[in-house]
Formats: sequence, C-alpha cells, structure tokens
Amino acid sequence: MSKRQAAMIEGFWQSQARGTFIRNYPLVVRSPDRASRRADGLILPDEPHRRGHWKKSFDLGRRRVIVIQSKMGRMGMSVMGRALFSARLLLGAGAGSVRSILLCQRVDAALLPLLKLFPEIEIWLSDPTDPENCVRVEYPGNGHEQTYQRTELPNPWL
Repeated sequence: MSKRQAAMIEGFWQSQARGTFIRNYPLVVRSPDRASRRADGLILPDEPHRRGHWKKSFDLGRRRVIVIQSKMGRMGMSVMGRALFSARLLLGAGAGSVRSILLCQRVDAALLPLLKLFPEIEIWLSDPTDPENCVRVEYPGNGHEQTYQRTELPNPWL
C-alpha cells in the first residue's frame, strides 16, 4: 500500500469513523489451499479511538466492524469485489455486523449502477488534496447505511 493510499484510509478513519483502526488486517491466512487476503483497513467502532495492530489478537465474536477496501483514482471491478467479499469473510470469522466501505477518488459511471444489488457497500470519495475530506456517494439503492448481519446474508440473485 502506498503512502498516499494509507493517508486516504486513515483520513477516512479520522473524519468519518471512531474506534480502533487496524491497517492491512488479515482476513484469510495463507495456507496450502488458499491465498492470504487482507483488508486495507479495519475499524472496531466500539473500541477506543486509537491505532491497533493486526498482530494483536482481536476477537471479532459478535462485534460491529467497519472494513475498508480502497483504490487510488477511479473505482474498478477489483475493489468492488474486495469490498463485497471482505464483509462476507469477516462475518464468517464471527463478526456480528459489518459495514463495507469502498474508498476511492472517483466513481465509474458504468459500474456504479451495478452496486444497486449490493446496498451494503458504501462508496466514499476521498479528496486527493485533503484525505480527511471524504464524501459518501449516493446512488439508487443505497439510501441508508446498511450492514451485513450475521443472521442474514442478502442473496442478490433472487
């Protein structure tokens, strides 16, 4: 992760969310049958406002979690997939609820309507000159802040 991308993620944390912030949180640990997967940032909103480290053990059992996946520049399909599946991986690890943040600097007009099927993903734009200046993108289908709940994973194909 570049220094500019790290500043963008930390800017979101400082201006839009309170709690313990962990950069490069491991979602999946590498083993012979799987690759490692990391979230660019993880925030535990019910914990004190401070920096944490992923090496310190955090029990996610039934906790509220905010997961951040980011991309410098324009959002793309890769970061959209990371935002979607990161939340599902965290629920599988025991989190009680997950807000999934896709943080970028510009939207893509061709891709934005596709997120209507996934209202739990929040799109936020970070100002390239002021990383703490973040604005939520409103689009049809994401009217209110939504989270994945452990008891209900949406099936967008129904």
